[in-house]
Amino acid sequence: MVLLHVKRGDESQFLLQAPGSSEVEELTAQVARVYNARLKAQRLCSEMEELAEHGVFLPPNMQGLTDEQIEELKLKDEWGEKCIPSGGSVFKKDDVGRRNGQAPNEKMKQVIKKTIEEAKAIISKKQVEANVCVTMEMVNDALDQLRGAVMIVYPMGLPPYDPIRMEFENKEDLSGTQAGLNVIKESEAQLWWAAKELRRTKKLSDYVGKNEKTKIIVKIQQRGQGAPAREPIISSEEQKQLMLYYHRRQEELKKLEENDDDSCLNSPWADNTALKRHFHGVKDIKWRPR
Repeated sequence: MVLLHVKRGDESQFLLQAPGSSEVEELTAQVARVYNARLKAQRLCSEMEELAEHGVFLPPNMQGLTDEQIEELKLKDEWGEKCIPSGGSVFKKDDVGRRNGQAPNEKMKQVIKKTIEEAKAIISKKQVEANVCVTMEMVNDALDQLRGAVMIVYPMGLPPYDPIRMEFENKEDLSGTQAGLNVIKESEAQLWWAAKELRRTKKLSDYVGKNEKTKIIVKIQQRGQGAPAREPIISSEEQKQLMLYYHRRQEELKKLEENDDDSCLNSPWADNTALKRHFHGVKDIKWRPR
């Protein structure tokens, strides 16, 4: 199996294994699916952290309004009255004005937070350092864990306009957001390796050969964005070590220059006639007038 280190720009994303005989068309779609699913899990983790702190989403027409404005306009959060967390709620006002402030109690909050940590560990970029490959099954498992935690804490469900529910139902609207710019459609995804685009009509082995133990760095890119930047000759960590070595070497040379004097030549061990005088018995003779 060929090991693919997938990057977006200069940032590592995940490791993926694929046979050398894989069609690039199928491989590109697989990489894009895992990449987008990880983004979905990250968005869910972010929103669920807010859910644990401030409760469910307010209706769109109530978001950003003060309590006085809501009362003046006679607006009512009907879904907020239905979506009560298990064990009751604790009021914690959302300063941003996106959520209703009816947060779950401490026990239920910990259920959500623990699940978020477990999901983040599955999709973490640290999996690359640990040499762990990420599959679509692993990402789906993380999504299922997040869905299960929400169902435990909110058995009545979430409002239909809550971004968490919309993510689970694949109805999320990311238009005009930074999160939307990060998503790459499968049909528009491109893989690049060694400054070459992997053409969808070819096989992976056409580029990397038939050695199944090959490891390559591929970069996922949206069609039309051009070729991504090439990989640096040395990594940032290697560059730091190299600079540290030369700094230490420079300090050593400075110390040698400061100690570059001939005072040591007056020491007894530096006298090249000491052995001769020792055998002649004229050692330690001092000349001074009487």
